[in-house]
Amino acid sequence: MQRVGAKQYLVARALYSEDSFAEEHEKVCRPHKTTLDHVKQYFKCDAKRAKNTALSLLPIVGWIKIYRIKEWLLNDIVSGVSTGLVAVLQGLAYCLLASLPPWYGLFSAFFPVVIYFLFGTSRHISVGPFPVLCLMIGSVVTRLVPDEGPPVNITGFEGLTRDEQRVLVASSVTFLTGIMQLAMGVLQVGFVVMYLSDTLVSGFTTAAAIHILVSQLKFVLGLQVPGISGPLAIIYTLEIIFAKITSTNVCDVVIALVIMVVVFIVKELNDRFKSKLPVPIPIEVIMTVIACGVSYAFDFRVKYGIDVVGYIPQGYESPIAPNLHIFKETAVEAFPMAIVGFAVAFSVAKVYSVKHDYTIDGNQELIAFGISNIFGASFKSFAASTALSRSAVQESTGGKTQIAGVLSALIVMIVTLAIGFLLDPLPKSVLGAVVIVNLKGMLMQVREIPYLWKRDKPDCVVWLGTCIASILLGLDLGLAVGLGVELISVILRTQFPRCSVLANIRGTDIYKDRKDYTNIIEPKGVTIFRIPAPIFFANIEFFRSKLIEAVGFNPLKVLRKRNKALRMIRKLLKKGDLQWTSKGFLNTSFQPITESEDESNMEGLDMSIDFKDLPVSIDWNADLPANISVPKLDLHSLILDFAAVSFLDISALKGLKTMLKELIRIEVDVYIVACDPYILEKLHDCCFFDDEIKPSIFFLTLHDAMVHVLEKHPECEDKNTQDDTIITSVTVHYPDLRNRDRNTLYPETKF
Repeated sequence: MQRVGAKQYLVARALYSEDSFAEEHEKVCRPHKTTLDHVKQYFKCDAKRAKNTALSLLPIVGWIKIYRIKEWLLNDIVSGVSTGLVAVLQGLAYCLLASLPPWYGLFSAFFPVVIYFLFGTSRHISVGPFPVLCLMIGSVVTRLVPDEGPPVNITGFEGLTRDEQRVLVASSVTFLTGIMQLAMGVLQVGFVVMYLSDTLVSGFTTAAAIHILVSQLKFVLGLQVPGISGPLAIIYTLEIIFAKITSTNVCDVVIALVIMVVVFIVKELNDRFKSKLPVPIPIEVIMTVIACGVSYAFDFRVKYGIDVVGYIPQGYESPIAPNLHIFKETAVEAFPMAIVGFAVAFSVAKVYSVKHDYTIDGNQELIAFGISNIFGASFKSFAASTALSRSAVQESTGGKTQIAGVLSALIVMIVTLAIGFLLDPLPKSVLGAVVIVNLKGMLMQVREIPYLWKRDKPDCVVWLGTCIASILLGLDLGLAVGLGVELISVILRTQFPRCSVLANIRGTDIYKDRKDYTNIIEPKGVTIFRIPAPIFFANIEFFRSKLIEAVGFNPLKVLRKRNKALRMIRKLLKKGDLQWTSKGFLNTSFQPITESEDESNMEGLDMSIDFKDLPVSIDWNADLPANISVPKLDLHSLILDFAAVSFLDISALKGLKTMLKELIRIEVDVYIVACDPYILEKLHDCCFFDDEIKPSIFFLTLHDAMVHVLEKHPECEDKNTQDDTIITSVTVHYPDLRNRDRNTLYPETKF
């Protein structure tokens, strides 16, 4: 902790307003680029830029040149094999979420990985099926091709089986998702993911985990439950499950419970002893092999009626073209898929890039995932992102580059081409159990609620709103609701910020909220009002109300009362009921003077106070003649702190100008400090200044403005008490600047 007084400094300089500073210090004139200049620069092409663009589109060229074969290859091989085994199992398991035959999950664990190897910028994420995306695809699939009843009337469904129709829907919506991601990448709009805050993503993925959990209950319980999509789908699904609960297959339940308990325990051991284990124990793969063997040996399918994976065709299927009619039906669902898939993958990639000290490009990631999904969809795979657990396996087993990803794809290819038939007797309850166990990380995010409620209640509302909406309305609508809640919270924070009145910290040139400190100085007749947010059309009235609350009066009402008082004084002078003498105004009427009805006329009451035709100016804080009453003001100077005002729109500019004029017209000096140069430039461009509002009201710092006020109104400080005087200079010592010559003397510097 820094010792008080250990490092101090001495500053002696002139008092600066913005005008005086500009006169004394020459400013560099920088030409501002127009929109046309930016457009020309964006489309400008030369050899160097073309080369950089080509290299950026193929990031593999950058890291393959520095690949250390002796140091990295073995790690990538071990990581690739481990990740490939997990990818096979998760491909089969997550495919159930998409309501597709299991082997299509193997396609999704192969094709996108190969493309991402060429175009991706992250070296550690494992590309492939992601449970949230699979569930979103499954909701589209079951909407267009339900389990019960005819499919939606779509051209191209003729002559196809139900599974083939579903595969066509999944591949088409994946193709459309890829097009959207590729378009966003080409247009350099990767920043859109920044609108998905960590809080929103956490609430959304927690809701998705609950959806996934419910969707896997039918496999764990061995029930036949039709796929349901749309709002309240989770409620209807649970209703059907509870109605059929008496038909539960006990063997499925036992198998699932055993798998979940064993996998959970071993995963916990992996986490606890990860520093001692060279490679995490691939318990999901081990249990899957055991379950396959036991199921085959005891013929679970025939004896106990267990639903198994069944026949897995060897090899890859011929490519297909997407269905344009399905594009029209699924465009609304495809966009949130594109955003969610990219947001999750980019978040995970960013974590690993920071950990391993390399950079990733958000726009290039969009392009990589766009091309991956377009290419994969042509070969009947569904939308890919990255599963957190699979990426953790790839990174924790020592993976250094995406060569590990390609090797994992080779493992998946071997299973697809040669040994897929061994998975024929695998019970689907095993896959459901594996999916449920892997939901632990997402489900445990509910622990963030107490933390958020204590630390940031608006963020907690975003979390809860996103989670509840996603659970009840579905993931696509829930994401939209979450974005809406998030934007509303941002708007409310900027529309209703915490304004404050500042005071001088005794003995310094520092100003803080007067409610937070006791050792402060508040000169009489001076108010410092801090505005801690941008000023725009939505909050200008809020700032006006807060300013009125801070100063203790409404300047417009005071102005109108003073103008009405002047109007009455002129009228009385004209009638002769009031005369001016050397001792002041004299009431010559013996009858009580009352305001007539026409005195309530508002016309002209908002204008500047004009003392023409009067023998003398009026002191509004003194007693007025003829029992005329106006509010007495103690305020003579108002300082507005604009240090936190980042922008000002036209509506706010007009409102601010009106407020300043009202204050100036009732003889309150207004000063604005620490204004951003671009805002000041905008005020000049928008003709903000006139005969009443002058550029001289702008000061560089709060202390400059305060010293100026004290020079103009010396009576507002008690000169008899030194402790209550705001300092205008500080006598302190220079720190020992070790990077300079120790023998150099540091004289007092004057600015």
